[in-house]
Amino acid sequence: MSPRKAGGSSRLAVYESLRRRILGLELAPGAALSENDLAAEMGVSRTPVRESMILLSEEGLVQVFPKVGTFVSRVDATRVADAQFLREAVELAALEDIPATPDPDLVAALRENLERQQVAGTDREEFFRLDEEFHHALLRLSGHGNSWSTVASAKGHLDRARRLGLYDAASPRPFVEQHADVLTAVLSGDTEAARTTLRGHLRAVFEDVERVRRRSPELFATDPDAVPVRRSVAVWGN
Repeated sequence: MSPRKAGGSSRLAVYESLRRRILGLELAPGAALSENDLAAEMGVSRTPVRESMILLSEEGLVQVFPKVGTFVSRVDATRVADAQFLREAVELAALEDIPATPDPDLVAALRENLERQQVAGTDREEFFRLDEEFHHALLRLSGHGNSWSTVASAKGHLDRARRLGLYDAASPRPFVEQHADVLTAVLSGDTEAARTTLRGHLRAVFEDVERVRRRSPELFATDPDAVPVRRSVAVWGN
């Protein structure tokens, strides 16, 4: 839904648009945000933009500094770890509840998803979408698909860290192979192997954070409360 056409739902449309752009790194960590510029760009008044900024600041995705300005939050490693803890707890626990005979339609969807991941030339953003779809489908396989929305709402900093790592990686193929190994273990009834593989797969983000931070420290928070300097910030590789 376009913010320009959103009518009474303009705040929701603006919020969803800005959140998507922040998570997708279009609005880079540390970038300055102008309510006037964003309102003009989206064809709305400043009010829904200002209200969206408040919601995004509550999620830790935006920081507002009085008399200084509003900025996209830099990636906070502590928030990444917290979100990772939640995600891992939910996804690993769900593996225990996958039935001995999983839903054949969901299994077919997971296999089709893997095939699409393996398509040569799949761009990083498409792979990220397929990755999200795969993990959501695994939760659905266990009967806990509704828990995905709770996980998704908590992992803004985690998703940005994952994207940074994905864009820095030579190829997403290792992630595809890990997905395939998890599904193979699940379908063979080897829950312990599935847990071990999935745990390693999910925790790879910590290595990504350290690797990317060495290359681009300006994208990460050192002191989350420090007032930033208003300047342009670019995300490499995007």
